[in-house]
Amino acid sequence: MLEKQYYENCPGCKVDQAKEMTEGVPVRHLINIWIVVLCCTLPISSLFPFLYFMVRDFGIAKVDTDISSYAGYVGSAFMVGRGLTSVAWGMVADRYGRKPVIVLGIIAVIVFNTLFGLSTSFWMAVSTRFLLGSLNGLLGPIKAYATEIFREEHHSLGLSTISASWGVGLVIGPALGGYLAQPAEKYPNVFAKGSFFDKTFIIKYSRGYIVTIVLLFVKSASLQETLHNHKINHEFTEDVETLENGVTEKRVQKDENLFLNWPLMSSIIVYCVFSLHDVAYQEVFSLWAVSPRRLGGLDFSTDDVGDALSLAGVVLLLYQLFLYPSVERTWGPIKIARISALLSIPLLQSYPLIAMLSGFVLHLMINIASILKFCLSATIITGLFILQNRAVEQHQRGAANGISMTAMSVFKALGPAGGGAV
Repeated sequence: MLEKQYYENCPGCKVDQAKEMTEGVPVRHLINIWIVVLCCTLPISSLFPFLYFMVRDFGIAKVDTDISSYAGYVGSAFMVGRGLTSVAWGMVADRYGRKPVIVLGIIAVIVFNTLFGLSTSFWMAVSTRFLLGSLNGLLGPIKAYATEIFREEHHSLGLSTISASWGVGLVIGPALGGYLAQPAEKYPNVFAKGSFFDKTFIIKYSRGYIVTIVLLFVKSASLQETLHNHKINHEFTEDVETLENGVTEKRVQKDENLFLNWPLMSSIIVYCVFSLHDVAYQEVFSLWAVSPRRLGGLDFSTDDVGDALSLAGVVLLLYQLFLYPSVERTWGPIKIARISALLSIPLLQSYPLIAMLSGFVLHLMINIASILKFCLSATIITGLFILQNRAVEQHQRGAANGISMTAMSVFKALGPAGGGAV
Protein backbone atom coordinates (compact mmCIF):
# COMPACT_ATOMS: atom_id res chain seq x y z
CA MET A 1 0.00 0.00 0.00
CA LEU A 2 1.35 3.43 -0.95
CA GLU A 3 1.96 5.75 1.99
CA LYS A 4 0.41 9.18 1.90
CA GLN A 5 2.86 12.07 2.05
CA TYR A 6 2.41 14.76 4.68
CA TYR A 7 3.90 18.25 4.43
CA GLU A 8 5.38 20.13 7.35
CA ASN A 9 3.58 23.32 8.44
CA CYS A 10 0.49 22.40 6.39
CA PRO A 11 -2.69 22.67 8.53
CA GLY A 12 -4.58 20.27 6.28
CA CYS A 13 -1.87 17.62 6.64
CA LYS A 14 -1.91 18.05 10.43
CA VAL A 15 -5.66 17.46 10.45
CA ASP A 16 -5.28 14.36 8.23
CA GLN A 17 -2.59 12.96 10.53
CA ALA A 18 -4.78 13.55 13.58
CA LYS A 19 -7.69 11.78 11.88
CA GLU A 20 -5.52 8.73 11.20
CA MET A 21 -4.42 8.51 14.82
CA THR A 22 -7.88 9.14 16.34
CA GLU A 23 -10.69 6.72 15.56
CA GLY A 24 -13.23 8.24 17.93
CA VAL A 25 -15.33 11.36 17.44
CA PRO A 26 -13.60 14.58 18.64
CA VAL A 27 -16.39 16.14 20.70
CA ARG A 28 -14.82 19.60 20.71
CA HIS A 29 -15.14 19.79 16.92
CA LEU A 30 -18.85 18.97 17.21
CA ILE A 31 -19.26 21.72 19.80
CA ASN A 32 -17.47 24.24 17.56
CA ILE A 33 -19.69 23.34 14.60
CA TRP A 34 -22.81 23.52 16.77
CA ILE A 35 -22.06 27.01 18.07
CA VAL A 36 -20.98 28.45 14.72
CA VAL A 37 -24.15 27.24 12.97
CA LEU A 38 -26.28 28.52 15.86
CA CYS A 39 -24.68 31.98 15.43
CA CYS A 40 -25.55 31.84 11.73
CA THR A 41 -29.15 30.77 12.33
CA LEU A 42 -30.28 33.12 15.11
CA PRO A 43 -30.19 36.34 13.01
CA ILE A 44 -32.36 34.72 10.33
CA SER A 45 -35.34 33.90 12.52
CA SER A 46 -35.13 36.21 15.56
CA LEU A 47 -36.76 39.20 13.83
CA PHE A 48 -40.09 37.63 12.89
CA PRO A 49 -41.93 38.11 16.23
CA PHE A 50 -41.30 41.88 16.27
CA LEU A 51 -40.87 42.72 12.57
CA TYR A 52 -44.49 43.81 12.11
CA PHE A 53 -44.27 46.30 14.99
CA MET A 54 -40.85 47.50 13.87
CA VAL A 55 -42.09 48.37 10.37
CA ARG A 56 -45.27 49.89 11.78
CA ASP A 57 -43.33 52.30 13.98
CA PHE A 58 -41.06 53.31 11.10
CA GLY A 59 -44.17 55.03 9.69
CA ILE A 60 -43.37 54.13 6.09
CA ALA A 61 -46.65 52.27 5.49
CA LYS A 62 -49.54 54.60 4.63
CA VAL A 63 -52.14 51.99 5.62
CA ASP A 64 -51.88 48.99 7.93
CA THR A 65 -52.35 46.54 5.05
CA ASP A 66 -49.02 47.69 3.57
CA ILE A 67 -47.05 46.80 6.70
CA SER A 68 -46.77 43.11 5.72
CA SER A 69 -45.37 44.03 2.30
CA TYR A 70 -42.64 46.23 3.77
CA ALA A 71 -41.89 43.57 6.40
CA GLY A 72 -41.42 41.08 3.57
CA TYR A 73 -38.73 43.29 2.02
CA VAL A 74 -36.85 43.41 5.31
CA GLY A 75 -37.16 39.65 5.79
CA SER A 76 -35.99 38.79 2.27
CA ALA A 77 -33.04 41.22 2.25
CA PHE A 78 -30.90 38.72 4.16
CA MET A 79 -31.57 35.90 1.67
CA VAL A 80 -30.92 38.20 -1.30
CA GLY A 81 -27.57 39.24 0.14
CA ARG A 82 -26.57 35.68 0.97
CA GLY A 83 -27.62 34.42 -2.45
CA LEU A 84 -25.48 37.02 -4.22
CA THR A 85 -22.28 36.32 -2.27
CA SER A 86 -22.33 32.64 -1.24
CA VAL A 87 -20.30 31.47 -4.25
CA ALA A 88 -17.73 34.23 -3.75
CA TRP A 89 -17.30 33.35 -0.08
CA GLY A 90 -16.93 29.69 -1.02
CA MET A 91 -14.14 30.55 -3.45
CA VAL A 92 -12.42 32.66 -0.77
CA ALA A 93 -12.64 29.69 1.61
CA ASP A 94 -11.05 27.44 -1.03
CA ARG A 95 -8.21 29.90 -1.56
CA TYR A 96 -7.48 31.26 1.92
CA GLY A 97 -9.02 28.70 4.25
CA ARG A 98 -12.23 27.82 6.09
CA LYS A 99 -11.37 29.44 9.43
CA PRO A 100 -10.88 33.06 8.19
CA VAL A 101 -14.26 33.03 6.42
CA ILE A 102 -16.01 31.53 9.46
CA VAL A 103 -14.49 34.09 11.85
CA LEU A 104 -15.35 36.98 9.50
CA GLY A 105 -18.92 35.67 9.30
CA ILE A 106 -19.25 35.68 13.09
CA ILE A 107 -17.89 39.24 13.24
CA ALA A 108 -20.48 40.25 10.60
CA VAL A 109 -23.21 38.78 12.82
CA ILE A 110 -22.00 40.85 15.77
CA VAL A 111 -21.79 44.13 13.84
CA PHE A 112 -24.78 44.08 11.50
CA ASN A 113 -27.19 42.23 13.77
CA THR A 114 -26.52 44.93 16.36
CA LEU A 115 -26.99 47.71 13.80
CA PHE A 116 -30.24 46.16 12.64
CA GLY A 117 -31.57 46.22 16.18
CA LEU A 118 -30.65 49.88 16.42
CA SER A 119 -32.35 50.79 13.12
CA THR A 120 -34.34 54.02 13.16
CA SER A 121 -35.67 53.86 9.58
CA PHE A 122 -36.96 51.31 7.11
CA TRP A 123 -34.01 51.71 4.74
CA MET A 124 -31.50 51.30 7.54
CA ALA A 125 -33.19 48.03 8.50
CA VAL A 126 -33.16 46.76 4.90
CA SER A 127 -29.54 47.80 4.37
CA THR A 128 -28.23 46.19 7.54
CA ARG A 129 -30.10 42.95 6.82
CA PHE A 130 -28.73 42.91 3.27
CA LEU A 131 -25.16 43.51 4.50
CA LEU A 132 -25.62 40.85 7.18
CA GLY A 133 -26.56 38.32 4.50
CA SER A 134 -23.83 39.47 2.10
CA LEU A 135 -20.99 39.29 4.64
CA ASN A 136 -22.23 36.22 6.52
CA GLY A 137 -20.69 33.55 4.30
CA LEU A 138 -19.88 31.01 6.99
CA LEU A 139 -22.54 28.34 6.37
CA GLY A 140 -20.96 26.97 3.18
CA PRO A 141 -17.42 26.77 4.65
CA ILE A 142 -18.69 25.17 7.88
CA LYS A 143 -20.22 22.35 5.79
CA ALA A 144 -16.84 21.83 4.12
CA TYR A 145 -15.17 21.99 7.55
CA ALA A 146 -17.56 19.37 8.97
CA THR A 147 -16.63 17.05 6.11
CA GLU A 148 -12.88 17.58 6.37
CA ILE A 149 -12.35 17.60 10.15
CA PHE A 150 -13.79 14.10 10.69
CA ARG A 151 -12.93 10.67 9.35
CA GLU A 152 -15.18 9.50 6.52
CA GLU A 153 -17.22 7.20 8.77
CA HIS A 154 -18.13 10.25 10.91
CA HIS A 155 -19.14 12.58 8.04
CA SER A 156 -22.82 11.88 8.71
CA LEU A 157 -22.45 12.90 12.38
CA GLY A 158 -20.65 16.15 11.49
CA LEU A 159 -23.19 17.18 8.86
CA SER A 160 -26.18 16.06 10.94
CA THR A 161 -24.85 18.32 13.72
CA ILE A 162 -25.21 21.23 11.28
CA SER A 163 -28.82 20.26 10.53
CA ALA A 164 -29.64 19.80 14.21
CA SER A 165 -28.09 23.13 15.25
CA TRP A 166 -29.89 24.86 12.39
CA GLY A 167 -33.23 23.44 13.54
CA VAL A 168 -32.63 24.45 17.16
CA GLY A 169 -31.66 27.97 16.05
CA LEU A 170 -34.93 28.32 14.13
CA VAL A 171 -36.80 27.50 17.35
CA ILE A 172 -34.68 29.59 19.75
CA GLY A 173 -34.42 32.61 17.43
CA PRO A 174 -38.10 33.61 17.45
CA ALA A 175 -38.23 33.05 21.21
CA LEU A 176 -35.28 35.42 21.76
CA GLY A 177 -36.80 37.97 19.41
CA GLY A 178 -40.13 37.80 21.18
CA TYR A 179 -38.71 38.11 24.69
CA LEU A 180 -36.27 40.94 23.89
CA ALA A 181 -38.50 42.99 21.61
CA GLN A 182 -40.01 46.28 22.85
CA PRO A 183 -38.24 46.13 26.25
CA ALA A 184 -39.79 49.37 27.58
CA GLU A 185 -43.29 47.91 27.23
CA LYS A 186 -42.50 44.45 28.57
CA TYR A 187 -40.06 45.43 31.28
CA PRO A 188 -41.08 48.97 32.36
CA ASN A 189 -39.36 48.61 35.72
CA VAL A 190 -36.01 48.10 33.99
CA PHE A 191 -36.31 50.23 30.82
CA ALA A 192 -38.06 53.58 31.15
CA LYS A 193 -40.60 54.83 28.63
CA GLY A 194 -39.02 57.22 26.12
CA SER A 195 -35.49 56.03 26.92
CA PHE A 196 -32.93 54.78 24.42
CA PHE A 197 -34.25 51.24 24.69
CA ASP A 198 -37.78 52.43 24.00
CA LYS A 199 -36.63 53.74 20.63
CA THR A 200 -34.99 50.50 19.55
CA PHE A 201 -36.86 47.29 19.05
CA ILE A 202 -34.60 44.68 20.54
CA ILE A 203 -31.81 44.73 23.12
CA LYS A 204 -29.17 43.92 20.56
CA TYR A 205 -26.26 44.85 22.77
CA SER A 206 -26.89 41.84 24.98
CA ARG A 207 -27.16 39.64 21.89
CA GLY A 208 -23.91 41.16 20.60
CA TYR A 209 -22.11 40.32 23.83
CA ILE A 210 -23.40 36.77 23.64
CA VAL A 211 -22.05 36.31 20.11
CA THR A 212 -18.76 37.98 21.10
CA ILE A 213 -18.34 35.38 23.84
CA VAL A 214 -19.08 32.71 21.26
CA LEU A 215 -16.39 34.14 18.98
CA LEU A 216 -13.85 34.08 21.80
CA PHE A 217 -14.90 30.52 22.64
CA VAL A 218 -14.41 29.35 19.07
CA LYS A 219 -10.95 30.93 18.94
CA SER A 220 -9.94 29.59 22.35
CA ALA A 221 -11.18 26.15 21.34
CA SER A 222 -8.67 26.30 18.45
CA LEU A 223 -10.94 25.96 15.45
CA GLN A 224 -8.54 24.11 13.17
CA GLU A 225 -7.83 25.02 9.55
CA THR A 226 -8.47 22.03 7.28
CA LEU A 227 -7.31 23.46 3.94
CA HIS A 228 -3.99 22.24 2.53
CA ASN A 229 -1.54 25.06 1.72
CA HIS A 230 0.47 23.06 -0.80
CA LYS A 231 -0.29 21.87 -4.30
CA ILE A 232 -1.97 18.48 -4.26
CA ASN A 233 -1.30 16.00 -7.02
CA HIS A 234 -4.84 14.80 -7.64
CA GLU A 235 -3.76 12.22 -10.18
CA PHE A 236 -1.40 10.64 -7.61
CA THR A 237 -4.15 10.67 -5.00
CA GLU A 238 -6.52 8.91 -7.37
CA ASP A 239 -3.84 6.33 -8.26
CA VAL A 240 -3.27 5.57 -4.55
CA GLU A 241 -7.00 5.12 -3.93
CA THR A 242 -7.33 2.96 -7.05
CA LEU A 243 -4.47 0.66 -6.00
CA GLU A 244 -5.71 0.40 -2.42
CA ASN A 245 -9.22 -0.48 -3.48
CA GLY A 246 -8.10 -2.82 -6.25
CA VAL A 247 -10.13 -0.86 -8.78
CA THR A 248 -9.02 -0.83 -12.40
CA GLU A 249 -11.83 1.35 -13.71
CA LYS A 250 -10.99 5.04 -14.24
CA ARG A 251 -12.21 7.24 -11.41
CA VAL A 252 -14.59 10.12 -11.99
CA GLN A 253 -12.66 13.31 -12.77
CA LYS A 254 -13.60 15.82 -10.09
CA ASP A 255 -11.16 18.56 -11.01
CA GLU A 256 -13.44 20.00 -13.68
CA ASN A 257 -15.92 22.84 -14.01
CA LEU A 258 -18.29 22.45 -11.07
CA PHE A 259 -21.32 23.06 -13.28
CA LEU A 260 -20.24 20.04 -15.36
CA ASN A 261 -19.89 17.83 -12.29
CA TRP A 262 -23.16 15.91 -12.59
CA PRO A 263 -23.01 14.14 -9.18
CA LEU A 264 -22.70 17.58 -7.56
CA MET A 265 -25.27 19.39 -9.66
CA SER A 266 -27.84 16.59 -9.44
CA SER A 267 -27.63 16.61 -5.61
CA ILE A 268 -27.94 20.42 -5.60
CA ILE A 269 -31.05 20.26 -7.81
CA VAL A 270 -32.71 17.75 -5.48
CA TYR A 271 -31.60 19.84 -2.47
CA CYS A 272 -33.26 22.94 -3.94
CA VAL A 273 -36.51 21.10 -4.62
CA PHE A 274 -36.71 19.77 -1.07
CA SER A 275 -35.71 23.15 0.39
CA LEU A 276 -38.59 24.80 -1.48
CA HIS A 277 -40.89 22.05 -0.27
CA ASP A 278 -39.78 22.44 3.34
CA VAL A 279 -40.19 26.20 3.57
CA ALA A 280 -43.58 25.99 1.81
CA TYR A 281 -44.65 23.24 4.22
CA GLN A 282 -43.66 25.30 7.25
CA GLU A 283 -45.78 28.22 6.07
CA VAL A 284 -48.77 26.11 4.94
CA PHE A 285 -48.76 23.99 8.11
CA SER A 286 -49.03 27.02 10.39
CA LEU A 287 -51.79 28.58 8.27
CA TRP A 288 -53.69 25.28 8.06
CA ALA A 289 -53.37 24.58 11.78
CA VAL A 290 -54.87 27.93 12.87
CA SER A 291 -57.59 27.97 10.16
CA PRO A 292 -61.17 27.33 11.33
CA ARG A 293 -62.77 23.92 10.99
CA ARG A 294 -65.22 25.13 8.35
CA LEU A 295 -62.26 25.78 6.03
CA GLY A 296 -60.67 22.37 6.65
CA GLY A 297 -58.20 23.58 9.28
CA LEU A 298 -57.53 22.42 12.82
CA ASP A 299 -58.67 25.56 14.66
CA PHE A 300 -55.48 25.48 16.77
CA SER A 301 -54.25 28.38 18.84
CA THR A 302 -50.76 29.76 18.29
CA ASP A 303 -49.73 28.00 21.51
CA ASP A 304 -50.90 24.66 20.10
CA VAL A 305 -48.84 25.21 16.94
CA GLY A 306 -45.83 26.23 18.99
CA ASP A 307 -46.13 23.14 21.19
CA ALA A 308 -46.28 20.85 18.14
CA LEU A 309 -43.26 22.46 16.48
CA SER A 310 -41.24 22.57 19.72
CA LEU A 311 -41.84 18.88 20.42
CA ALA A 312 -40.89 18.02 16.85
CA GLY A 313 -37.73 20.11 17.22
CA VAL A 314 -36.64 18.29 20.37
CA VAL A 315 -37.19 14.85 18.83
CA LEU A 316 -35.41 15.98 15.65
CA LEU A 317 -32.38 17.03 17.69
CA LEU A 318 -32.16 13.62 19.37
CA TYR A 319 -32.68 11.82 16.07
CA GLN A 320 -29.98 13.81 14.25
CA LEU A 321 -27.36 13.35 16.94
CA PHE A 322 -27.94 9.76 18.03
CA LEU A 323 -29.89 7.79 15.40
CA TYR A 324 -29.18 9.27 11.97
CA PRO A 325 -25.40 8.54 11.89
CA SER A 326 -25.92 4.80 12.43
CA VAL A 327 -28.77 4.71 9.89
CA GLU A 328 -26.57 6.47 7.31
CA ARG A 329 -23.66 4.08 7.89
CA THR A 330 -25.98 1.10 7.43
CA TRP A 331 -27.95 2.20 4.38
CA GLY A 332 -25.92 5.01 2.79
CA PRO A 333 -27.09 8.59 2.08
CA ILE A 334 -28.75 7.86 -1.28
CA LYS A 335 -30.89 4.93 -0.18
CA ILE A 336 -32.19 6.56 3.01
CA ALA A 337 -32.94 9.79 1.11
CA ARG A 338 -34.99 7.84 -1.43
CA ILE A 339 -36.87 5.92 1.27
CA SER A 340 -37.56 9.14 3.21
CA ALA A 341 -38.87 10.87 0.07
CA LEU A 342 -41.22 7.97 -0.67
CA LEU A 343 -42.52 7.86 2.92
CA SER A 344 -43.17 11.62 2.87
CA ILE A 345 -45.83 11.23 0.16
CA PRO A 346 -48.37 9.12 2.12
CA LEU A 347 -47.54 11.06 5.28
CA LEU A 348 -48.54 14.38 3.70
CA GLN A 349 -51.62 12.79 2.15
CA SER A 350 -52.75 11.72 5.64
CA TYR A 351 -53.07 15.31 6.90
CA PRO A 352 -56.65 15.84 5.58
CA LEU A 353 -57.64 12.62 7.38
CA ILE A 354 -56.02 13.84 10.60
CA ALA A 355 -58.10 17.03 10.33
CA MET A 356 -61.24 14.90 10.75
CA LEU A 357 -60.17 13.90 14.26
CA SER A 358 -60.76 15.91 17.42
CA GLY A 359 -59.64 16.28 21.01
CA PHE A 360 -56.68 14.38 22.42
CA VAL A 361 -56.46 12.04 19.42
CA LEU A 362 -56.12 15.01 17.04
CA HIS A 363 -53.26 16.54 19.07
CA LEU A 364 -51.54 13.16 19.39
CA MET A 365 -51.70 12.38 15.66
CA ILE A 366 -50.63 15.85 14.54
CA ASN A 367 -47.62 15.67 16.87
CA ILE A 368 -46.65 12.25 15.53
CA ALA A 369 -47.07 13.46 11.94
CA SER A 370 -44.99 16.58 12.60
CA ILE A 371 -42.20 14.57 14.19
CA LEU A 372 -42.11 12.13 11.29
CA LYS A 373 -42.17 14.95 8.74
CA PHE A 374 -39.26 16.82 10.34
CA CYS A 375 -37.18 13.65 10.72
CA LEU A 376 -37.78 12.55 7.12
CA SER A 377 -36.90 16.01 5.80
CA ALA A 378 -33.72 16.13 7.90
CA THR A 379 -32.75 12.68 6.62
CA ILE A 380 -33.09 13.83 3.01
CA ILE A 381 -31.28 17.16 3.49
CA THR A 382 -28.38 15.71 5.52
CA GLY A 383 -27.93 12.91 2.99
CA LEU A 384 -27.73 15.50 0.21
CA PHE A 385 -25.11 17.45 2.23
CA ILE A 386 -22.98 14.31 2.34
CA LEU A 387 -23.34 13.70 -1.41
CA GLN A 388 -22.47 17.30 -2.28
CA ASN A 389 -19.30 17.34 -0.20
CA ARG A 390 -18.13 13.95 -1.43
CA ALA A 391 -18.69 14.88 -5.08
CA VAL A 392 -15.76 17.34 -5.15
CA GLU A 393 -12.14 17.50 -4.04
CA GLN A 394 -11.16 19.74 -1.13
CA HIS A 395 -9.91 22.63 -3.27
CA GLN A 396 -13.41 22.98 -4.81
CA ARG A 397 -15.54 22.14 -1.77
CA GLY A 398 -16.06 25.72 -0.60
CA ALA A 399 -17.19 26.89 -4.04
CA ALA A 400 -19.46 23.83 -4.38
CA ASN A 401 -21.19 24.63 -1.07
CA GLY A 402 -21.44 28.27 -2.18
CA ILE A 403 -23.30 27.25 -5.34
CA SER A 404 -25.57 25.06 -3.23
CA MET A 405 -26.30 27.93 -0.82
CA THR A 406 -27.05 30.37 -3.65
CA ALA A 407 -29.44 28.00 -5.39
CA MET A 408 -31.12 27.10 -2.11
CA SER A 409 -31.59 30.77 -1.22
CA VAL A 410 -33.38 31.39 -4.52
CA PHE A 411 -35.71 28.44 -4.04
CA LYS A 412 -36.41 29.34 -0.40
CA ALA A 413 -37.33 32.84 -1.54
CA LEU A 414 -39.90 31.31 -3.92
CA GLY A 415 -41.22 28.80 -1.35
CA PRO A 416 -43.35 31.12 0.83
CA ALA A 417 -44.99 32.73 -2.21
CA GLY A 418 -45.75 29.34 -3.75
CA GLY A 419 -46.94 27.83 -0.49
CA GLY A 420 -49.19 30.80 0.26
CA ALA A 421 -50.71 30.65 -3.21
CA VAL A 422 -51.43 26.92 -2.85
